[in-house]
Amino acid sequence: MISVIIPVLNEAEGIGSCLDQFMLWANHLEIIVADGGSDDGTQEIVRKYPVKLRQCPLGRGQQMNHGAAIATGDILLFLHSDTFLPENFIETIEITLAKPGVVAGAFQLEIDDPQPNLRWIERTVRWRSQFFSLPYGDQGIFVKTDIFRTLGGYAALPIMEDYEFICRLKQQGHIAIAATAVKTSPRRWQKLGIWRTTFLNQAMIMGYHLGVKPDTLRQWYRQQAS
Repeated sequence: MISVIIPVLNEAEGIGSCLDQFMLWANHLEIIVADGGSDDGTQEIVRKYPVKLRQCPLGRGQQMNHGAAIATGDILLFLHSDTFLPENFIETIEITLAKPGVVAGAFQLEIDDPQPNLRWIERTVRWRSQFFSLPYGDQGIFVKTDIFRTLGGYAALPIMEDYEFICRLKQQGHIAIAATAVKTSPRRWQKLGIWRTTFLNQAMIMGYHLGVKPDTLRQWYRQQAS
């Protein structure tokens, strides 16, 4: 059993499409939507589907932890609500985690926009993921449930929670990158621009390693992203 955990906040526009992708496999999956306090109708849409709705404190790390707390699957898949999985994702996850020494994995990244510059972003993500075992949350991170719980889940950070978790995961074993890709929304790159988004991401990582407080990083990110 794979438990899919989707953290959301005001995703009424796209949550239906996100959940639709699982309906063919509804009997083989446990879908948990961890809502951080939506007030745009997201929860009403979710309740129309055969999924579990978990209302939790706001914060992606906390939301994912709350979703994982009620999960019954042997494998946890953490997925952003604007990301779509390849058709063979169940088989891919199971095969990937069955490899010796592998404790977790993620997919390649495909951005749903034809801009040529975004192909460069995809290649950079592929290189970073494969050579440094550093996938990000938008790649669909999957992990064995017992490993996740041994590590205590995601840290209660206002930002960088997926990066911090991956760094701890690497100490437990290998993080494998699947050959197939998830397709994610381009909205973040469209809003801020490709190079500004890339700069902000790298600045967050640098600030994190320099010991800048996560609250400060989050405030700075919001100022730059507004």
